[in-house]
Amino acid sequence: MRRLKRDPMERAFLRGYQHGIHGKSRELCPFTHPNTRQAWMNGWREGRGDNWDGMIGTAGLHRMNQFHAVG
Repeated sequence: MRRLKRDPMERAFLRGYQHGIHGKSRELCPFTHPNTRQAWMNGWREGRGDNWDGMIGTAGLHRMNQFHAVG
């Protein structure tokens, strides 16, 4: 069965979220295209906020699954 690729903006958001939740710098953003970079930064901000709120480990993974399920 063929799998559909996820939306590039969703993928950028999720990658940014992963960086943010792990406390990595926003300077590590690999994207140069403005829209994709913005999606990554939005994800990073969400992840960073969750990191500060203590949503690490299982709670962080649950939150990330919520983002994935919505998209």
